[in-house]
Amino acid sequence: MPILSPKLDVPLSSPHLPVPIMFRSAYVPAEGLYPQHQHAWGEFVYSFSGVMEVKVAGHHYLAPPQYGVWLPPNLDHVGLNRQEAHHASLYVSAPLCAVLPAEPCALTVSPLARALLEHLHAQSVRKTASEAGARLLQVLVDLLVAAPRVGSYLPTSDDPALGSVLRWLEAHPGDNRPVPELAAQVHTTERTLMRRSQRDLGMGLLQWRQRLRVVKAMALLERGQTVETIALDLGYGSASAFIAMFKRLAGTTPDEYRKTAAGGIKGN
Repeated sequence: MPILSPKLDVPLSSPHLPVPIMFRSAYVPAEGLYPQHQHAWGEFVYSFSGVMEVKVAGHHYLAPPQYGVWLPPNLDHVGLNRQEAHHASLYVSAPLCAVLPAEPCALTVSPLARALLEHLHAQSVRKTASEAGARLLQVLVDLLVAAPRVGSYLPTSDDPALGSVLRWLEAHPGDNRPVPELAAQVHTTERTLMRRSQRDLGMGLLQWRQRLRVVKAMALLERGQTVETIALDLGYGSASAFIAMFKRLAGTTPDEYRKTAAGGIKGN
């Protein structure tokens, strides 16, 4: 697993950023790892393509491209990605973080916020650091302040029974066995499993499984697999059923997602 560095112009141990808001973007190889670190400023992590993951104090935050992960200041965290990814980090000085969430979470990225992130990536470092660039960065922070908080897109659980089911589903995303069978597999009842799912995940198992399939599909789309093959591999009887699910959860069709992701990778 390649060990990555944030490549900042300021040491991570510094108590201050040189400017109130900083932006950087990077292309990282598959299985890239940012080892555990912290800094005295907040960080918003966004992935243009691929799925970035952040581990914080035993919690695993995963955000596909329609979400980003917010990390308050002075928080130990690890960043990683399973597939090749193109991501950005928005660093926010501690005083400005007062209006942002006090706890780590995923934030919904609006079309305007995404357009700003893409525009900032396209600019040179000099332009981003200009007075005009600073105004755009402040607008982006304002959008994040107003963004809906969604916790983690694909949360996990330490519960022995539920955690076992989640790990099994992750290893077999195309399996369609119903919840009662999943419950019997870990020697519990459907009612108990669903109650623990709502408690730990904030959603039912069926919704969690659909989100898992979206995440798995994104990686397969970026590898060039056909929509029809992905649909069958993920347990759908037809490509149309898979496309409808993907568009409902991801806000775009599989082919549109593939084109966007390919554009991001080629921009390197």
